[in-house]
Amino acid sequence: MGALCRSVVVKRELSRKAKLSIYRSVYVPTLTYGHAEEGNIEYKLKLVNPTQNRFEHLATQMKWRLQEGRGEAVYQIGVEDNGMLVGLSEEDMRASLKTLHRLAEKVGADIAVLRERELDCDSDVPRKIAEVLIRKVPDDQQFLDLRVAVLGNVDSGKSTLLGVLTQGELDNGRGRARLNLFRHLHEIQTGRTSSISFEILGFNSKGEVVNYSESRTAEEICESASKMITFIDLAGHHKYLKTTIFGLTSYCPDFAMLVVSANTGIAGTTREHLGLAMALKVPIFIVISKVDLCTRATVERTVRQLERVLKQPGCNKVPMVVSSTDDAVTAAQQFAQSPNITPIFTLSSVTGESLDMLKVFFNIIPPLSNSKEQEELMQQLTEFQVDEIYTVPEVGTVVGGTLYSGICREGDHLVVGPTELGQFHKLTVGSIQRNRSACRVLRAGQAATLALGNFDRSLLRKGMVMVSPEMDPTICWMFEAEIVLLFHAKTFHKGFQVTVHIGNVRQTATVEAVYGKEELRTGEKAVVLFKFIKHPEYLKVGAKVLFREGVTKGIGHVTNLQPISHHHQHFHGQDEKA
Repeated sequence: MGALCRSVVVKRELSRKAKLSIYRSVYVPTLTYGHAEEGNIEYKLKLVNPTQNRFEHLATQMKWRLQEGRGEAVYQIGVEDNGMLVGLSEEDMRASLKTLHRLAEKVGADIAVLRERELDCDSDVPRKIAEVLIRKVPDDQQFLDLRVAVLGNVDSGKSTLLGVLTQGELDNGRGRARLNLFRHLHEIQTGRTSSISFEILGFNSKGEVVNYSESRTAEEICESASKMITFIDLAGHHKYLKTTIFGLTSYCPDFAMLVVSANTGIAGTTREHLGLAMALKVPIFIVISKVDLCTRATVERTVRQLERVLKQPGCNKVPMVVSSTDDAVTAAQQFAQSPNITPIFTLSSVTGESLDMLKVFFNIIPPLSNSKEQEELMQQLTEFQVDEIYTVPEVGTVVGGTLYSGICREGDHLVVGPTELGQFHKLTVGSIQRNRSACRVLRAGQAATLALGNFDRSLLRKGMVMVSPEMDPTICWMFEAEIVLLFHAKTFHKGFQVTVHIGNVRQTATVEAVYGKEELRTGEKAVVLFKFIKHPEYLKVGAKVLFREGVTKGIGHVTNLQPISHHHQHFHGQDEKA
């Protein structure tokens, strides 16, 4: 038997280098997850003419795998439970795929063959293994939804890449594709994004992009998509850094896509954006754009430069260059499994080179949280973080944001706050929209806009929360956080003022005390007491803290709150019918 047909049982303890060499040299489905009872990967040696009883068992198993992957599962055919690559004859493979089609039909799912591979065996009969994606949108929602924050230095090609991905037309080399994305006149004039914009890329159950037919509106894309990638296009320019941080902390992206221009390499805010994503523990993958503008050697140099940065002790990432569709499938699975793996794509928005690999990656990438974590969050009380506030003609006040926990339905009675006095106001939720299409029920982790009818907009601000009245939320002026000072020109001490980012909260705070030390220097840790300057905020212990002031930067987490005790009698009755 050839090398690939021997038992390949890969232990997790493999050194990182050994792992990498395996990733690059052979196709080993086992590597993607190791055999696990949990997760959405199922190994099957063969599925030829199962008995009725066995068929029912397989259907139940498929439902369970789909639930684990929140609507997606990957079946690997021709692989034993222990990960041994056995392979099937052409005839057995055809029969197994036919059974898989019948199973998918029974549970109401669609299937798409991701890749078929002939094994390098010594036997006379060619033997194959196949990897199949099975997708079924859960009954209680319209589509699977993943959020990707798009980071990168100014002029790295972020908006152009999103324009090309979501509109389906290549760029003309002078930025035509990105014009579709800009929201403000000055953005069109300068070609630079200053605000946060959202773009959507929809895939149907067979893995085809649904954006590209004639003048698709967002509503139509949502209706025909079973998987939706929402891109949060963040500003690359240094002066808009606070907008970028707000996007990363408050929109809770599942992944971050760092776009690097092949001809300029790691420039400007690139390192800062990479550091932010890592500080906030957002899994990151990299797209090197504009490869049409430079030689192969320049592209290689940029790739090597990135690999060096990723391998530094502070990063500890394992770069994985994607150079084929096969790599893209493996990358999507490895990336979801191990936060250290960092896929790197090299592509052009003008020639379209390697764009398909990125689409394959987006189509397959699974959600990070499993169904159990999602269930637990949904059983908690409702908490919606307010990130945006609008007034819409004939609808009234509308808030945009993310449902952190619980479930939210039309007609729910919630309270919103805290105000400058630490009060909460009653309100009623009107209609709900996700990705610009109507939605009956909002679940934990989903982003949406909620109409609040004639609720007074002046009572709202970014950073507020809408919660169940029974929650009795903790409001505080002062909080303690364990922090690490990442960079500071001089020393950090009592009386210093910084801008604090905690989830959707962004406010100036004063350092009231540095416990156990007089002052802090770069790289040092301490517990610090902060006090907000303008108004109290709703915070939770354990929330990530990011603060900055000029060149000063630090990260940490909230360890203790000093709540205002008198706030619970203040539920003000601006109970509007939306």
